[in-house]
Amino acid sequence: MRIINAFAILLLTGVVMNIKAAGLPGFKYPPTAIKAVTETLHSRELTDNYRWLEDSSDPDVKAWTEEQEKFARSFLSGIKQKNSIARRLDQLWRYDDETVPYQVLNGDRIFYWSKKKEQEKWIFMTREREGADAQVLIDPNKWDSLETLHGVSQSRNGEYITYGVARGGDENPRVSIMEVSTGNILPDTLRGWKQYVNDWLPDHSGFFYSCHPLKGEVPEGEEYFWNSVYLHKLGDPAEKDVRVFFDPDIKEIYHSVSVSEDGNYIVLYKWRMGTNSVYIRKLSPDAPLISIVTGFKNSYSVYPLDDKILIFSDEDAPRSMVFITSLARPEREHWIVFIPQHDTDKLEYISAVGGYIYAIYSHNTYNRIMIYNLEGEFIREMKLPTLGSASVSGYWSREKTWVYFSSFTYPPVTFTYNPEADSLTVYKEFPVKINTGDYEAELVWYPSVDGTLVSMYLLYRKGLERNGENPVLLTGYGGFRISQQPAFSTFNVLWLESGGMLAIPHLRGGGEYGREWHDAGRLDKKQNVFDDFISAAEWLIVNKYTSPAKLAISGGSNGGLLVGAVTVQRPELFKAVLCSNPLLDMIRYHKFGLANIWAEEYGSSDDPDQFRYLLDYSPYHNVKEGVEYPAILLVGSENDARVDPLHVRKMAAILQYASSGKNPVMVTVLKASGHSGGTTISEIIDQYAQEYAFLMHFLGMKGPEID
Repeated sequence: MRIINAFAILLLTGVVMNIKAAGLPGFKYPPTAIKAVTETLHSRELTDNYRWLEDSSDPDVKAWTEEQEKFARSFLSGIKQKNSIARRLDQLWRYDDETVPYQVLNGDRIFYWSKKKEQEKWIFMTREREGADAQVLIDPNKWDSLETLHGVSQSRNGEYITYGVARGGDENPRVSIMEVSTGNILPDTLRGWKQYVNDWLPDHSGFFYSCHPLKGEVPEGEEYFWNSVYLHKLGDPAEKDVRVFFDPDIKEIYHSVSVSEDGNYIVLYKWRMGTNSVYIRKLSPDAPLISIVTGFKNSYSVYPLDDKILIFSDEDAPRSMVFITSLARPEREHWIVFIPQHDTDKLEYISAVGGYIYAIYSHNTYNRIMIYNLEGEFIREMKLPTLGSASVSGYWSREKTWVYFSSFTYPPVTFTYNPEADSLTVYKEFPVKINTGDYEAELVWYPSVDGTLVSMYLLYRKGLERNGENPVLLTGYGGFRISQQPAFSTFNVLWLESGGMLAIPHLRGGGEYGREWHDAGRLDKKQNVFDDFISAAEWLIVNKYTSPAKLAISGGSNGGLLVGAVTVQRPELFKAVLCSNPLLDMIRYHKFGLANIWAEEYGSSDDPDQFRYLLDYSPYHNVKEGVEYPAILLVGSENDARVDPLHVRKMAAILQYASSGKNPVMVTVLKASGHSGGTTISEIIDQYAQEYAFLMHFLGMKGPEID
């Protein structure tokens, strides 16, 4: 009777401890208070039992998080696979290395990055010219362990560099300016926060940078928005920096400025989640600003070349195309087609190097490169080593052309390309020897729920038996036009060496097949993404690659939303789930940090129609009591600038309460870590070793064999 009375008192005061979860067979979760908050949205009554876990600064939330960390560590520390995974990642990531050097536009100075095997962070280096003595410019290994080098930009003559210092992965770099010859740091400071250098003036006297306003300069909470571009002149105090580009009405718009290679023009962009407006003007104070295209209806990238402009766009071309016009007549009515939309392949981007235009296409997600001259004449297709991912870089005014290439079983190589001889010459290869000949990649197609055919890469050891017993990691993204391409990954190597198979579907919402493919997986079509992923799992099981007892799923960021949604929709399909830095409460996600900018992708519960479909799939709101959910590891980051860790806290609380069966639900919020992970190699290895060990443990894998 006392227990009942005590429970009744707690219920009346709106505070209930998560008693049910503590009795789960084999696990004793830390207690979690239920503090019910009920509200009515668009005539629908919603009760949120764990809203109190949203406030990271609350001492109760901090205490709860620490207890959850202890619980997770007590389980994860006992997984034997972690040590061998960490040792293998150490082998794959620690070696003496240098990046390909790049030369400044106006001069001989070159810059590059260097790292010794034992170092935790990359060092920024320079040489006065090719073959000259190396000079260390920035060595973050001498900084506090939480500080990271975030963005380096050099003046066109190489006399100055700017560099940002971020802390704990917070994506809030504070920019400093260095005189290269002496290594002296100038006393200059910049405005605002989240300072990012856009481009230098051609006379090296200053640069354009973007930033957000400081707290107190705008209404509370809006410091995450109102992005603007300023011009800073060397030697001036920040107060004299001139705001040259901003939007006075729409707070979610981002701005950037680039200077043409010849230094005569600046191109100014307003960005709004995959669409933009573009302007151009001569680089002189009294030159008029000319609108190239406005309206935020499509995406455009502008390339001033000699007396012409190339415009890469998806306007009336879901697989993208290229227009051309003259600098004298940049307005939309003067454009003509330069490269038309391909019948089947998506044009990903163009690169103007050495007097040629390189058009990089995606054909069934692997790259093909077509070469044109500025008159629009097709020259040839570049011969690549195999099916994979490639990029082209260099200057329009210089001949040297760099080609970077990799594939699932082809470690990364940087080539120089000779367009006259149509030849690739190896400049730099991946320094770690890996026996990729033991594995193969296969592209398959499977039907989704509505009959749409979806492509998927399968990676496995040669001679794989389809007996339903293979441990498979199914991973995806499906959002923001981001493509999953056949690129080399040491994580893939680790999984394959441990006896696993990988499946990587190209879900709607991604960018693999153009704008229509993206639109088919956003806003009210977001369920298509989850259906595509669930159908991939079912196809793998039906075709006896694996079984639910041997199938794990993982995803981060938007991919974390993906695996969170499919876990609550089809929990019986999966054995283990790794959900990293996710959005999970889709009714309130837009109220925190900068997340409101993603309403263009997801919608907002402020809109009654969008509220309904968001509620239909919101992972947090669709957890059901008494369901046997898979083993779940939810991972957030303390300094995540994009996704607040409140999502993993709330999801862990509700799953621990609701889940039946013997599979654990655990949450970790990584300290001094941002959206992309930790700040040192050791921290990153430890994080990934823990996460992969979790998956391998529940799939019954042994982990990699270490010599």
